[in-house]
Formats: sequence, C-alpha cells, structure tokens
Amino acid sequence: MSKIEHLVVVIQENHTFDDHFGRWCTAAAGSNPTCTRGPSCCEAMPATDPRGTRPTVLTDEEHAAYDPPHDSACEAAEMDDGKMDAYATAPGCGNAQNVAVADPSIIKPLWDLAAAGALADRYFQPVVGESYANDMYFARARFMFPDDTVAPAGAVGIACGVEGKPETLTGTTLGDLLTAAHVPWAFYAEGYSAMQKADGGCPPKPADCPAPFAFDPCAFEASDVPFEYFASTRDDSSTMKDLAAFETALDQGGLPAVSFVKGIEYRTEHPGAGVTLSAGVAFVTGLVQQIATSRYRGDTLVLVTYDEGGGYYDHVAPPPTSTVDNMPYGTRIPLVATGPFAQAGTVSHVVMEHSSIVKFVEWNFLGGKTGQLGGRDANSAIANLGSLLDPSATGVTVPAR
Repeated sequence: MSKIEHLVVVIQENHTFDDHFGRWCTAAAGSNPTCTRGPSCCEAMPATDPRGTRPTVLTDEEHAAYDPPHDSACEAAEMDDGKMDAYATAPGCGNAQNVAVADPSIIKPLWDLAAAGALADRYFQPVVGESYANDMYFARARFMFPDDTVAPAGAVGIACGVEGKPETLTGTTLGDLLTAAHVPWAFYAEGYSAMQKADGGCPPKPADCPAPFAFDPCAFEASDVPFEYFASTRDDSSTMKDLAAFETALDQGGLPAVSFVKGIEYRTEHPGAGVTLSAGVAFVTGLVQQIATSRYRGDTLVLVTYDEGGGYYDHVAPPPTSTVDNMPYGTRIPLVATGPFAQAGTVSHVVMEHSSIVKFVEWNFLGGKTGQLGGRDANSAIANLGSLLDPSATGVTVPAR
C-alpha cells in the first residue's frame, strides 16, 4: 500500500518510556504538550514519583543487580488505579529502585535514534503483566493468558526454559495471514541455531554472557517468541530463524517483507541477572546500522520497541481497559521508528500498542484491510502507525487510526 517494502520490528525487554526517555524529553510533567517536534514536545520524567521517591540512576551495575517485580498483581498495585504512585511502596512489590532512570551516558544512542527518527510517547504495553502475555499481541492482537504462565509445548529449547506450563495455543496468527497471502515473513532470534544443535539440552553459554548458567539469559528462550506457541508456525524453518540468517539476508539478499528480531536475553536490556544496559543499547544501534548500510536501506521501516515496562515507574496513566478483551493496559513503553520513512524529529502523541504494529502490517502488506485477526486490530480505537511516518516518503498517507 506504501513504498515501505520491508518492515523490521526489534523487540527489546522490560523498560518504560520514563526510564528510557524521561530525561530526553523536556516539557513539564503533566503539561500534555500538543506540539510534535523534538524533546520539548514530550513530558520529562518528574523529579520524584508522587510520593517523593527520587529515581535511581540505572548504571550498568544497578541494572545488572536488580529486576523489579512485574507480574500483573504487582504492576496493578504499583499503578494504583492510574495514580502511578505505589512503585516504591506497594506491599510485597514496591521498592525505591523501581523508580529509575537510565544513565544518559549509556542511553544516549537510543535518544539519537529518536531524534533522527520518530518517537511515540503514548505507546503502552497492551496488558498489565509480564513479557509472554504482552508478546501475544504481536501474533494475535488479543489476550491469550496472564503473565509468564504458559510456555510453548514442543518448541525447540523448551526443556531449557524455566517458566510456564507447556501448552499449544489455537487461533489464526499474523504469521498465518502473511503465509496465506504469500507475503514472506520471519522471526529471527539470536541463539536459536545453538539451541537446535543442543538437541533437547542447553547449549554452551556464550563467553560474553554475564550470568553463570547456560540457560536464560544466556540462551534462546522459546517463550519469548509468540509464534512458537502455535502449531502452524512452531519451528517452521521457513519462518523461524536464527539472527545470523537475518544478517545474511541483509548482506546477500532474501530479506522477507516482515521481520521480527529478538536478541538473546542478555542483549535485550532485561534487568537483573548481570545483564547490562549498554549491551542492549549496542545490540539495537548495531542492528539499525546494519540495516541502514544494507541493500534494503531505502525501502525499510525499522521499529524498536519493548515487550513491557518491567515494573519500572512511569508517570503517565494508561488508557481505559480494552473493550475488545476486557484486559487493562500497562505502562508506557518506548517505540522508535527509524529509517527513510520515519517523520524525522517527530514526537507522536497518538495512543498506540503492539496491536498497532499488527494493524500496520495488515494495512501495508495484506491488501489495506485491517482487523483480519478480529482482535484489537479490528478496534477503531487502536491507532495505526501513520503519525510516525512521512507521507512524502511513504508515497501515500498511512492512516493514523
């Protein structure tokens, strides 16, 4: 539908808008700016949370040492019915370290991506709770299960995982729609080939992984790939690939129209377990640079987002509960659009979520018809990505709704 021939979605982990971009934005907290050009058009993180807690600075050391509680019960308690005031105090969940802001010297490369591209400051995790539940919205645009309670039965590497009851889920996925329409797509996951070669065990730990064990965060985790939960897409060699295959496609050709990319966890910015912020930032910026210098640089839109907020504080209350699946939204998370189609220097205030990416894929690659999954993608209240994109580059106005 547009001149965007390739979409690459990079999925990082467990950070809020405030902790990553709250020191890049400069408008006063609560000022709700309507302008859309540069850091003066998005709200800065407040100097303290509503109860006076000053943010911890997330150095690599702080980030590596602590993983905030972020199951659905804790996130709901911390958000406190939209008051966003109990991140330090919620019983059993609260901790002053949950109010945090990334060290500017580490996070600046992501700020530079936002400055050169487009940043969404009203992009929310689709459901309160942990990663796997939120990842489902990339594949199904709807709620499937709470938190990290389900793992993909029979998937490569499941014996090396540590969370969730193995199940096979049913229903049509975005991958199924793309396959049926003969639109090439793939999910590229770092460590996948090594896990395949381990043949039911855990592969050797990468030398640079800071954790002591040869599994998560040092190995591919099938539960982080929503398409692994469905029999139609589980470990299909045509669509489930190692990150090395993505790099080969950039270099030699064969990049599919739609690509999801996931680093191994110690490069996803997931806090705790010795994982550093700088390793994740380097992974993202290196990947973006690879795309920008490849044969696909002129026709590719790159989106960088996070699966969920990880239990970190954010000062903006989420939207009302979804009327599609009756599930509550979680905190704001970053979404950066980069490449030649991004509206350079723009801050979008349009409310979006993971289903917005699904909606764009349907619109751009599946005949202009959104709502084909019948989930939140079918809800007129869920925005498309048009507010982030430059119509003079896309050749057509991508809907903002």
